Amino acid sequence: MKRPIRKWELIGIAVIACLGALMHFAFEWSGELRPIAVFAAVNESVFEHLKMTYWPALFYAAVEYKFIRESAKNFIIGKTAGLYVMPAAIMALFYAYTTITGSENLIADIAIFVGAVALGQLASYNILIRERLSPSLHRAALAGLISLGVIYAVFTFYPPRLPIFMGPVTGSYGIP
Repeated sequence: MKRPIRKWELIGIAVIACLGALMHFAFEWSGELRPIAVFAAVNESVFEHLKMTYWPALFYAAVEYKFIRESAKNFIIGKTAGLYVMPAAIMALFYAYTTITGSENLIADIAIFVGAVALGQLASYNILIRERLSPSLHRAALAGLISLGVIYAVFTFYPPRLPIFMGPVTGSYGIP
């Protein structure tokens, strides 16, 4: 029972990382179409890079559900946990290394992105293989999952004037 779930979660690391990498460029490739901005990075801010985990992981989860729903007792909770771990790991690791080194490094940023995806999938796996958790946790997880998507969508168009939302290249917030 655990083996198919493990296989899907491991494959998910590669799929989410690859789709996330595509989401880095999708807004520009689309000719800066505003509907694409909800899903893709619109500038080089930390916040925009967090979206690159959410939408690909959500898409992958939708596909994965069809294949593991019978064996995964806590699907929504597991996926929600993973989707919260990914951005938390990106922020913690990015701000830690840039504070220590005083600069950014593309290789480190890519490694952090892939590592964060792996941590999210690991968190998801550890919840997916547990015995069924309470229905109230499932409802709370669904609300958390939807809330995160709403936050990514709204803050893309109406970003707060905080450093996490500022594109370091242009100094702008949100869509340039």
